[in-house]
Amino acid sequence: MNELDEVWLQIMTQAQAQARADGRSDVADYLALKANNDSLRSTSCQWLLDSFLELSEEVNRKGIRLEIETENPHRFAVGHSTMVGSLLRFRYGVRCLTIETGWTRTPADGFMRGGSLAYAKISHFGMSKSNAELFITSQ
Repeated sequence: MNELDEVWLQIMTQAQAQARADGRSDVADYLALKANNDSLRSTSCQWLLDSFLELSEEVNRKGIRLEIETENPHRFAVGHSTMVGSLLRFRYGVRCLTIETGWTRTPADGFMRGGSLAYAKISHFGMSKSNAELFITSQ
């Protein structure tokens, strides 16, 4: 979790406590649901990135040296929406595999298609038929 996410979590926790103190259980319930969904989003995206990093460690142990770069926070477009999350990139010579994960954070970012909680895009430079889109849902 980066510093911005930590501050956001603290603000949301305070807002939820204030809503309960003010007798606004509807607002408090909404904020609790949002916090739960954000936790699912964050955990799911981190699991995907960690899985790729674990696989890259196995490859590196075999003597193949991958260049690994990360970017967090990272913004990327999906249709008319902007996802905010993380980027993980593996390079080996001219080969490049990029994993982008995230979700819309503000109304200005747009909305998640199909009721998704989060989105991941896996792209392989030069092999677009191998690209994949993943939608993380609650079901």
